[in-house]
Amino acid sequence: MSHPSSSDVRFEALPNPRGGTVPFAHGALALALAALEEQRDVARPLRQAARTLHDAGWLAAARFADTLLLASPLALAAPVPVAPPPGLPARPLHAPDEAQGAEIRALFTEALEDLVAALERRNLRELACSPALFARQHALVAALAEHMPGVALAYEDIALLGRPLAPASLHPQPAQRFGQVRARFELALLHALKSQVGDGSRAANALALAAFDEMDACMAELSSADPYDFWRLAAACGRALRRGVASWGDEGVRRLYARCNLLIGEHARGLRFAPQTLVRSTLALLWRDYALFGAAAEDTADVDLLHDYGLTVEWHIAGTQASEALWEAGSVQAGALAARVAPTRELGALVVNGNAYEDFLQTADAAMIALGTHSRTLTLRGAGASASAEPADALVAAEAAYRIGAAAWALGLGHVGQLADALGLAWRRTAHAATLAALEARGAPSVQPPGAEAIEHASEALRAMLHKVAAGIAQPDAAPAVRALGAAIISGAAQNAVHNIGR
Repeated sequence: MSHPSSSDVRFEALPNPRGGTVPFAHGALALALAALEEQRDVARPLRQAARTLHDAGWLAAARFADTLLLASPLALAAPVPVAPPPGLPARPLHAPDEAQGAEIRALFTEALEDLVAALERRNLRELACSPALFARQHALVAALAEHMPGVALAYEDIALLGRPLAPASLHPQPAQRFGQVRARFELALLHALKSQVGDGSRAANALALAAFDEMDACMAELSSADPYDFWRLAAACGRALRRGVASWGDEGVRRLYARCNLLIGEHARGLRFAPQTLVRSTLALLWRDYALFGAAAEDTADVDLLHDYGLTVEWHIAGTQASEALWEAGSVQAGALAARVAPTRELGALVVNGNAYEDFLQTADAAMIALGTHSRTLTLRGAGASASAEPADALVAAEAAYRIGAAAWALGLGHVGQLADALGLAWRRTAHAATLAALEARGAPSVQPPGAEAIEHASEALRAMLHKVAAGIAQPDAAPAVRALGAAIISGAAQNAVHNIGR
């Protein structure tokens, strides 16, 4: 995983020349820009763009367009600079409200232009995880909050939009261990907060790094063999954030460890599941750099952890800034050539490269055969058949689902990608059922994986979506199927004998 210099690139990830496009949304956003210049209605084209992007499954982009829609009245109400007559100076903005309004209008214009530019890159992971795009939205939401109290936006609200979340456990520990670990963690946190990583003396940097290493050791002592132990997730996120300090700063690092310090106290008082808000923010930050830059061989453990939570990444051999700039220039040329030469297919609002579309169908067909086999085996076992699914088989099924998801995200099929990734998450939890059951017998929190019925329903929904895509029909909204599977993942509903898997 490599990090670009924030001063060298406007966006963080590489473009996706074989990805789909949403032409109607592009046109609507262009109309919105023109309408803003002419002080006309901006809401209608923005509403059309948001609806079209949602239909295509580009949920993060649709959320961005919705934010622009909410902020559009403020932008239109702002004073518009008028060119003075020849020879006369421009009228300064006297009232504070005028200056603030001009700032909001400039902010709105830049955000709208950035969304247009991001859509042209056809990278759905970048649309979800780009800190630059999130900063634009966050600034607009902050301006809105002055007029609409209670409006807020967190990074994970965009990065994990529409995705189900697996619960993260906190396992019982001896009281004496909590006291020792908490004291060590608080002391190390104090040293870390006093030091500025990468911005102070060599001695201060060494002290800060040692303090973070000590806190990581404390989290390792609190963790268990549970694949969904929160401290395992937090430690991985901390390491990833520290690697990215040069690009993003260390504010996120300090905030994570400070929140973990508070959680140790709650864990000692008997809390058995980490708060979902903390799990979501931690998971989103761990995924961010891998989603933007890809993963290398040394990142295998983190990629495996992300798979446990239903998130996938592309494998990428990190290069220099010069090599990635060259690759990006080549991808632009490849995309232009593909647009002229390769056939295209219309799937509702989404227009895809014909060759990439055929490749996707082949990948999905092979993966669905594997999913169907494992799903039928699990259903038979749930009905009382003597055959039993092995954890290794469930892992194979999860990888098949993730292959569909990764291919769908690359092509631009956001709804298919959402459901396929959720199905991969369900299979991963099924694969870990033996470990979860063994830990539960020793007093761990009771969390069962989703059952055969929930997995079968999701598989059938995914199969139906793929049949429509193969027939050239727009993909349906996956939200109902994803929500149903997410409920089963969280509650363990609709499970029969799945918790006995691997026995």
